[in-house]
Amino acid sequence: MPRKMRLWPLIAATYFMVAGGPYGIEDILGGAGFASAIAILLVVPLFWCLPTALMIGELASAIPAEGGFYIWVKRAMGPFWGYQESWLSLSASIFDMALYPTVFVLSLGKFSPMLVAGWRGYAWKVAVVALCSLWNLLGAPEVGEDAVALFVLLLTPFAVFVALGFWRALAVHPAIAWSGPSSHSAFSTAVLVALWNYMGWDNASTVAQEVENPQRNYPRAMLGAITLTVATYILPLAAMALGGLSPSNFSTGDWTTAARALGGPLLALAVVAGGCIFGVGMFNALAMSYTRLPMAMAEDGILPRTLARRNRQGAPWVSILVCGAAWALALNLPFERLISIDLILYGASLLLEFVALAVLRIREPRLERPFKAGNLLFASLLGVGPAVLIAYALYVSRSEKLIGSVSALTVAVGVALLGPLFYGTTAFARARRLPAETVAD
Repeated sequence: MPRKMRLWPLIAATYFMVAGGPYGIEDILGGAGFASAIAILLVVPLFWCLPTALMIGELASAIPAEGGFYIWVKRAMGPFWGYQESWLSLSASIFDMALYPTVFVLSLGKFSPMLVAGWRGYAWKVAVVALCSLWNLLGAPEVGEDAVALFVLLLTPFAVFVALGFWRALAVHPAIAWSGPSSHSAFSTAVLVALWNYMGWDNASTVAQEVENPQRNYPRAMLGAITLTVATYILPLAAMALGGLSPSNFSTGDWTTAARALGGPLLALAVVAGGCIFGVGMFNALAMSYTRLPMAMAEDGILPRTLARRNRQGAPWVSILVCGAAWALALNLPFERLISIDLILYGASLLLEFVALAVLRIREPRLERPFKAGNLLFASLLGVGPAVLIAYALYVSRSEKLIGSVSALTVAVGVALLGPLFYGTTAFARARRLPAETVAD
């Protein structure tokens, strides 16, 4: 019997599915300044992360099934909506997963631009996809345990960074520039980036059957990962502020510059290495999550059954290889234009999960729930905060252009509408296949 993932590996894997360190929050600071950035990073979790963690804690402990949120939505609202949930998540992954090999290459280029010049940059991206696909063949428990080691390696430079920032505040007493740009567009960018950096909590649910005592460990893992994420976002920003560094023109990749200012070239080099770990660690953890969706759908007969095949470690090896190939084909998508599409598609899938939470409370009141997110009214209202934030993201992205005059919102809606079309196609194919399978039986 394959071994299972314990609590701390689950926390570490969840952390990499969501955060992977402070990398990615630079544009919040550059667009809002220290005070506003810290306020945004403190307030957003209350309306975005905490409701999501409570929802996942209840559903993962009540229905600890492989496939996670796909199974929840299907059980609550039927196979059509279960398919849409999975489609939204997998299509979002095409945009999301292209980001992390890109971050790896950007970080590697800081060691030597020649390493990623020309075709080498794309080759390194493909190498990250291949490495993580092979890594995932070892099984979810191995990925989770290795995530603990990556977590320590990733955050050690930032622990030094935070200590130096606070020490400089006590020893030098530098002037602190708490304020920053105050335009509406800068604030909107900061909020969108914060939402993106705080999304992905439900991804840990898809490996539930590979987790030890999921009824107990999922609620604890969600709250533990939220605490770690908030701390590792805010403490480096506070250290920058107290260390007297300027927030102006701070953008993606500038942690290296800040580390050099506080700790010299050696710390800067360690932060660059952390960026490489960030790219690999996030891709690896998310690959573990997303590849369980085709497997669960194949077990339901919606996708070809070959996708449900597992190896000796319990890993869905066919699904891993197919998803890895799909992500490799998306590597050349433009990095800076992906966040809005990713956020819209993910947001739609998240709202379906909140609906499933309320529907299951009504339809299955006697379902055993080891962890319960309040009474029916409280559970039904948990999705209001995330819904408002997703609506704001839709409003902001309405004018963001992706290709020519086509907006990111239009592209995201178009991708989402393909879900019902593909469901109709697979349902028709399944209906034709069932009589033949019945005759064979």
